[in-house]
Amino acid sequence: MAIDANRLAIVPLHAERADDPRLTGGKAAPLARAAAAGLPVLPGFVVVPADRAPDAPHGVESLRRAWRDLAAGGARPLIVRSSSVHEDTANSSMAGRFTTVPDVRGWAAFTAAVGTVLDSARVLDAPDGGAEGMAVLVQPMAHPVAGGVMFGADPVEGRDDRILISAVPGSPAPLMDGRVDGTHYRLTRRGRRLRTHPAQPLRRPVLGRRRLRRLVTLARRTRELFGAPQDIEFGFDDDDRLWLFQSRPITAMTPRPPRGARLLGPGPVGETLPEVLQPLEEDLWVLPMAHGLAVALDITGTAPRRRLRTVPTVRTVDGRAVADLRLLGVVPSAHRILDVLNPAPGARAAGAAWRVGRLRSALPLLALDLMADVDRRLAGFPAPGEMLGGRLVAAASWGRRALSALHAQEALAGALTGGGSGVTIAGEALAVLSEGRAAGRSDADLTVEHPVLLALLPPSLHRVHRLPDRIGWTGAPRGVGTLPIREGLRLRIRWVQEMQAGMVREFAARLATAGLVDDPAVVAQLRWSELVAAADGIDLPVDLAARAPRPDRPPLPAAFHLVAGRPVAVPARSGAGAAGGGQGAGGGTGTGTVWDGVGVRPPRAVLVVRVLDPALAALLPGLAGLVSETGSPLSHLAVLARERGVPTAVGVADAVDRFVPGTTVTVDGGTGQVTRPAEPTLPDDTEPPAPGAGSAAPDGTESGAGVGPAVPGGTGTGTGVRAGFQEGAGA
Repeated sequence: MAIDANRLAIVPLHAERADDPRLTGGKAAPLARAAAAGLPVLPGFVVVPADRAPDAPHGVESLRRAWRDLAAGGARPLIVRSSSVHEDTANSSMAGRFTTVPDVRGWAAFTAAVGTVLDSARVLDAPDGGAEGMAVLVQPMAHPVAGGVMFGADPVEGRDDRILISAVPGSPAPLMDGRVDGTHYRLTRRGRRLRTHPAQPLRRPVLGRRRLRRLVTLARRTRELFGAPQDIEFGFDDDDRLWLFQSRPITAMTPRPPRGARLLGPGPVGETLPEVLQPLEEDLWVLPMAHGLAVALDITGTAPRRRLRTVPTVRTVDGRAVADLRLLGVVPSAHRILDVLNPAPGARAAGAAWRVGRLRSALPLLALDLMADVDRRLAGFPAPGEMLGGRLVAAASWGRRALSALHAQEALAGALTGGGSGVTIAGEALAVLSEGRAAGRSDADLTVEHPVLLALLPPSLHRVHRLPDRIGWTGAPRGVGTLPIREGLRLRIRWVQEMQAGMVREFAARLATAGLVDDPAVVAQLRWSELVAAADGIDLPVDLAARAPRPDRPPLPAAFHLVAGRPVAVPARSGAGAAGGGQGAGGGTGTGTVWDGVGVRPPRAVLVVRVLDPALAALLPGLAGLVSETGSPLSHLAVLARERGVPTAVGVADAVDRFVPGTTVTVDGGTGQVTRPAEPTLPDDTEPPAPGAGSAAPDGTESGAGVGPAVPGGTGTGTGVRAGFQEGAGA
């Protein structure tokens, strides 16, 4: 690109106004400010549009004079870099998006380099429409013997008391471009080294103790100067002088949870309700589960009653059911020593011991009575089409109360009666399905005759799925009467849920017939109180038609905190280089289909590449994950991926060969782990079972609940209450 020097002005980097990013851009302005504060910045000048600085020298002669002085008449090579007003801001780094031209020698090469940098803004379609937003930073070309990038905080874990450094021998450019991994240092804010990866040689380390101390000092000084931790590019020259090449705000810092934040995760409840739930499904199934588990925790004295009143044991995040992992005992308390020293838990446990002792012998009879009562009620319901609207809602309301009791007794059974005989509803259902198919029976007929098959289809109001195609089961069915108490309770939970779904579907169909809703499925967007009000003759909410269904979202992290309403994963304690993993570069957790960047991009693509090439930045929007065999969490593309919330793992050995296009993987941006999720037990299908099939009570009596569409997933709540409630969880 030819340049018009008359439209360009020259602002020396040491000029007083050079620290204005609106004039010199987001890269040059911080360097000017750092130079004025006495930090080690190379000299230079900035080429800006003349209309920004009408009183500054401009034209060919002024540009040539500035070049001649800095390049020593052409003897010294220069580096020509972008300094757009849109890059290196607090919200967007634009890392590596614009062109840098190194080792520029001679006047003709210099003017060509300026044109190339200006042209990069047009190619990338800058927000202001082109090169008008671009300034050009010109400095002497440094030839460092060691260089790299330093973050004055840890953006992956959101810790501002840590310093991360990645360094390589020579220029930091290959590290920034993701072509090499470099040596990674993790230090405290005061400079104490916590980890070096990989281990460096003792005689000739990339960064020795003295260099690390100087970098820590530089991180502190830039933090004080700019008021926040900085993303710094640096280099050490032949004389071991430290130079600051770039300083910008750290973008996409993972927020840190407040002290005492609840530790949440799908845990065992994710097996019962694995899909995204709509509002009415949440009220029908999550709230009774939370109440039942709270009752069980209270009875066993494993949590204070005041806490149980204020903290739900189960809730939804992005429509997915999650549990309080510490409250349910899935993970140990964060303060186990304090728990031992605190007399309140012991007193509470002593008070509960009497109740538990009496309950241990009484529970089997209580559970049998509850299951018999549920069976009678289910068998007594007429077919939904024969019931009045009020009775439909009343049946669903009874189901909520029954579910609360069933969940409570199921959790207590897990804690007090042990794992039982090992017989599960899943095993019984698979045996029935295998034997029935071998006899030539259809899935729809089998589901009507053997409602134990509902255990393979978790509940849904309107989504349609089918029983698994491939089961590989060789066992023989023995009848639901042989199930242990806990498995029997789980089966009744599933039957009640299906009864509720049948009642709601019938009620929704009547609303559609009356012209009150266009699509019966929209009823799933109601809250329970709104459904009850509609049954009482109160108008439906005026905004119901505009309520959008909750979209399918990626699975939640196994353990996370909620920060500003968003899940922030808690990294597992696994070292870099573990099987399937590298280094986490942030962005959360994502699951999708492996894509190599060639050909048709699949929905929810996980881009797997060998090198973190900044040219891949255009592919980042919408990615479910990014995996690279090389690169650093501090390289350009990793920074851009964090800004867009793309889960990113770098340094994953042999990733391209191990994760072939078309396979499904989960990327944990916190730990760097890349795993293949277990194959779904029950594949989706758009073909529903035969309409009108009804569920049946254990004695084979068909009820009117209806065996309709359901969602694939696990069986039973599997909810454990503290340690004892974990036995046999999630069969």
